[in-house]
Amino acid sequence: MAEGEVRLEESWKHVLGPEFENPYMSELRRFLVAEKQAGKRIFPKGSEYFRALDLTPLEHVKVVILGQDPYHGYGQAHGLCFSVRPGVRIPPSLVNIYKEMETDLGIRPANHGFLEHWASQGVLLLNSVLTVEEARAASHQGRGWERFTDAVIRAVNEDCDGVVFMLWGSYAQKKAAFVDTKKHLVLKAPHPSPLSAHNGFFGCRHFSKANDFLISRGKEPIDWQLPERVTVNN
Repeated sequence: MAEGEVRLEESWKHVLGPEFENPYMSELRRFLVAEKQAGKRIFPKGSEYFRALDLTPLEHVKVVILGQDPYHGYGQAHGLCFSVRPGVRIPPSLVNIYKEMETDLGIRPANHGFLEHWASQGVLLLNSVLTVEEARAASHQGRGWERFTDAVIRAVNEDCDGVVFMLWGSYAQKKAAFVDTKKHLVLKAPHPSPLSAHNGFFGCRHFSKANDFLISRGKEPIDWQLPERVTVNN
């Protein structure tokens, strides 16, 4: 994210461009450069910081799923919340997401955790914090990313109509508390983590509710069934 090198999908660049001129983003940029110069390994790689935005242009957003931080294990994070690259073990929270989808929609769980198929249909898979140091969970919280992703959510709230917000856990629910429920459908449930999924995530039926709402608004529903074979497009 060096000066003058920010590559961002055009619809997002139009609404988020001013954020990059704010002092907090300059501070964040300096922090990331210093961390890398100190030899620390940062995930995901720089070209994937904004992968969620690049795959889901603003005008195509139908569903927003909010995560918190990227996975901090080697080879896991690639810019989409809850998603991992093909060949990487499916994380426990995503296993539970698949279980709920199977109960809700009868969809057989995928044998991988690569969610770009959702993103390409208008599911914005947005983490609140977009980078992390290897093996140090939450190490980049409070550095400015939260303010940037607040701006992303505001843009969806203001510029789009009839979007479904899936807010899993108190963190996501607080972050998107300002979303206009007259314009959008806000679905809330506990986080799908093994620690909390049995407290109401299982049985929430968010996937069928999202599709029912989209259909009621004249929109194409999401095909939540992930393909068996996946291709990574860089």
